[in-house]
Amino acid sequence: MQMIAVWENKNFPTEFPVSGNTVWEAEQKSSRAVAKRFLLTETGAAFASSCSGFFPKMVVVPAACRVGYRKVPSLCYRFCSTYIRRMRYLSELKEDDDACRQAYNSGSFFLFHNLSPFLQQRGKMFLAPKVDAPEMKRILMKLSQSERQIEDSMLVGCSEECTPYFALDLGPLERTTIESELGGSFADSWKTFFRLREEDTALIFSAQALLRWHNNNKYCGKTGQPTEKNLSGSKRVCHSSEIIYYPQMSPVVITLVSDGSRCLLVRQASFPKGMYTALAGFCDVGESLEETVRREVAEEVGLEVESLCYSASQHWPFPNSSLMIGCHAAVCPQQSKISINRQELEAAKWFSLAEVEQALGRTPNPSQEEDDDLSFWVPPKQAIAHRLIREWVKKQAVIPA
Repeated sequence: MQMIAVWENKNFPTEFPVSGNTVWEAEQKSSRAVAKRFLLTETGAAFASSCSGFFPKMVVVPAACRVGYRKVPSLCYRFCSTYIRRMRYLSELKEDDDACRQAYNSGSFFLFHNLSPFLQQRGKMFLAPKVDAPEMKRILMKLSQSERQIEDSMLVGCSEECTPYFALDLGPLERTTIESELGGSFADSWKTFFRLREEDTALIFSAQALLRWHNNNKYCGKTGQPTEKNLSGSKRVCHSSEIIYYPQMSPVVITLVSDGSRCLLVRQASFPKGMYTALAGFCDVGESLEETVRREVAEEVGLEVESLCYSASQHWPFPNSSLMIGCHAAVCPQQSKISINRQELEAAKWFSLAEVEQALGRTPNPSQEEDDDLSFWVPPKQAIAHRLIREWVKKQAVIPA
């Protein structure tokens, strides 16, 4: 009997075939990891383990295994069943208009007004409430709108229980009426980003990007004829040319540069006062990821990258939908003099480990009135730049003095 085991790394899962009843033991030879051990049973359930390395050393130990499925950890069961079920359910809704139309009746809706998300303030934070289908229909009725306007929604995800999530922009309707009905306000997503509840960030950003893409692609680039979205919003079709358009993202590299003991942080004039972040730039046509990193660092700060490595990626909606590809880059300490491209950056500076640690401990303050090197702050943990900075700090802690 062949089964599939899933080795879940912190960045991505890898699948490999396993035959028969086998006990697998994995050991990661690293100071940052501990030995992991997991079991496979005839039920096909697998225990997803994680480790810090991408390719851990596997040691196969044949053994008789009579473990029932009830003993398999629930995390494994959820990974092997719930995630796959959710992804296949979303795939069905994307491709089947009838299934998507039926899902409107059980779904929840994130509301927007001219791309501004509807938010409610809770203390110092903002959350994005989900409006259920009956409430959504009631609001449309109160605004003298047909229930069919729900079909303008875009599918953006679903819950663990497969409750579908949709995004609906009510831009043509009266803004204040909706706000008073639901007890919140339509807010600028960039201004509220630093105080948006973390669990809402990804869905709101995905929804906003999808709504913007549909607004910008209402006509066929070849024929000039109107395009029509499918119900889920996963594509637009020109019936004249039969061209299918799919939502797109622009690849952007975001790179944290280090000379070994310091990291380079930059800011643009459009940033909130006091905020510094990692260097970023769009990929040019025909470039590889590595070429983009080296070119952007050379263009913006006049440094030559010696080596680089990939960290992680993140969707980013500002100013348009981008795929942020996070990297770390190293430059020679003896050739670390910065030459700022003033057309791109307002400032670029080297910061010590102690300075960066202090910045990580500060609360993001977009209302700060002045730039101050002694009280600069970095993007919140929802941003991939924050992750890159924390990774660099963690790495510095294990480097011998």
